[in-house]
Amino acid sequence: MFNDKYGLTDAVLAKRKTQTRRIITNKEMLKVIKKFDTLGALFTIYFRFLLNPDLRERFIYNRSVVRYQKNETVAIAQSYADITPQVDWANCMARKEEIGWNNKMFVRAEDMPHHIRITNIRIERLQDIKSEDCLKEGLWMAGDVGLEGTIYWYHGFANSSFRTPQDAYASLIDRISGKGTWKSNPYVFVYDFDLID
Repeated sequence: MFNDKYGLTDAVLAKRKTQTRRIITNKEMLKVIKKFDTLGALFTIYFRFLLNPDLRERFIYNRSVVRYQKNETVAIAQSYADITPQVDWANCMARKEEIGWNNKMFVRAEDMPHHIRITNIRIERLQDIKSEDCLKEGLWMAGDVGLEGTIYWYHGFANSSFRTPQDAYASLIDRISGKGTWKSNPYVFVYDFDLID
């Protein structure tokens, strides 16, 4: 769920990252969203989907469209090598030869020691992200850095800093989701979450 190359799993575990965005790719849902997309309407569009029984069944409760649900508990995927000291040593050592030993994409959710709970879901355009939400995405901030003033950065992109949190987040999302993602300004699900263990 979280990109290790840019330190996002570590940011979640440190409680620095409490929000994530997922691009909406379902063409049918995007058509409905575009009908509702007027000034201020995106703020309430997720609730329109929830209140309409047909839209709720077709989209909100469809796991291929909305990956996570409000109040759902989700395991934070980590490789078995990363979690071995924290969990049952014998069971993890038995998996040492499995592909999940060094690759978190192939681990079992029930083996993971850390979980988040989804606390809120909304829909917005990617570029509508607020400064405080950029920080909730796991960015670092340093204030009063000489002539620079306040700067923002993310793990994995050394020797660079950004003047605004949106600039830092734009660089991060382009690295994670592909060059041009920020510029295309897609509709996204915004998931707020809490680390629960």
